[in-house]
Amino acid sequence: MKSQLTTLCYIQKDDSYLMLHRVKKENDLNKDKWIGVGGHFEKGESPEDCLIREVKEETGLTLTDFSFRGIVTFVYDDEEAEYMHLFTAKGFSGEIGECSEGNLEWVSFEKLNGLELWEGDRIFLSLLQKDGLPFFSLKLVYKNKKLQEYCLYPEKLNDFLNN
Repeated sequence: MKSQLTTLCYIQKDDSYLMLHRVKKENDLNKDKWIGVGGHFEKGESPEDCLIREVKEETGLTLTDFSFRGIVTFVYDDEEAEYMHLFTAKGFSGEIGECSEGNLEWVSFEKLNGLELWEGDRIFLSLLQKDGLPFFSLKLVYKNKKLQEYCLYPEKLNDFLNN
């Protein structure tokens, strides 16, 4: 059974994020969606260990400067909750390689909303693009792949979503 603990990272270059268009895996919950890079924890890994390993495996890049930005709790129908450790990265070395899960592409911040994204991803992507925000916790409740509700802590961050 896969761990319910995962990482996700948005690697930044200039005013763009490295996005993964999930089009290569069969039976993929994220099929045709655009997401950051990351994956499930392996035995004994810390969030940072998982992040560094997953980014290297999926992109070929080695992270040199990253920030732990928040925890996102996903509740899907009747399944166990998933706890995603959310990071951004501004420093990396190496060259982008092939990814077995999809196609990697630099996407400008202004074009992110035009992509096929999960509804909840739009919430945390909006928060990630605001400098100086504190560490946050976001709970996303999905039913039949539709976002039903969300809860954001600290609650004062809700003001940033409306601006």
